[in-house]
Amino acid sequence: MTAMVAGVPHVRLTGITRVYPARGGQPAVSALGPLDLTLRQGELFAVVGPSGCGKSTLLDIMAGLSSPTAGEGFFEGKRLSGDVPEGVGVVFQEDACFPWLTVTDNIAFGLRQLREPDDAVREKVRHAIEFMGLQDFSGAYPAQLSGGMRQRVCIARTLVLRPRLILLDEPFGALDQQTRLLMGDELLRLWRETGATVLLITHALDEAAMLADRVGVMSARPGRFLEIVETGWSRDRDSTVVADERFGRITARLWTHLRAESMRVMGHAKSGSKKQNGNSTLGAA
Repeated sequence: MTAMVAGVPHVRLTGITRVYPARGGQPAVSALGPLDLTLRQGELFAVVGPSGCGKSTLLDIMAGLSSPTAGEGFFEGKRLSGDVPEGVGVVFQEDACFPWLTVTDNIAFGLRQLREPDDAVREKVRHAIEFMGLQDFSGAYPAQLSGGMRQRVCIARTLVLRPRLILLDEPFGALDQQTRLLMGDELLRLWRETGATVLLITHALDEAAMLADRVGVMSARPGRFLEIVETGWSRDRDSTVVADERFGRITARLWTHLRAESMRVMGHAKSGSKKQNGNSTLGAA
């Protein structure tokens, strides 16, 4: 477990842009940036923005799955160079369970790829299964599980590798509202107990406002941060914060930006938001 160290940069992105070149008669697309971002060690940071603004592109760059056109990024002081860094785990929205493997074998897959000793694999998988509450389903196949349980398996498969940075690309997007709230509580528990830094991409403002220490609001393409909102929640929060009056203020602030940018995408209005420097704190009383 890595203790949270306030103010220590864990990830730093500087001047990041991503341009997709012209192809098949279509013009080049400027998808992202220029964009700067620093993640503090041990924080939970959420990113929201209109459709097509480059949220997933940003995550891919941080994961080493894609290289920026310009700018540079660092994880734990080491430059991101197009390969997935050691210590980084990624969970996607799509059901990534292998249907021919049981829960146990799905979770063990990455460890076996690393050729870890069998005893170590069994112990780490056992701990991950218990941590995610999957004890009664260890021998089940994905087709026998609910959507929420399959996402638990995917998270456990990432968690068992003990990443120090966890990147989540809309992991609960396909779930119903009630299940999303409960999975949000599970994510907060995971975050507290592992001490990992977490970046969450989400289209749901309530999810971002409930889960995050800070929420970055992105503009329409090319995506950049308009404002980074500090929620002010305590570290031991859970889904009950949705009943707090501050929750409404946070989501309203996020929606102000998102509505303007979404209308811009749809061609109904020019952006009403201006890029903000620094953070704003809305969670404080």
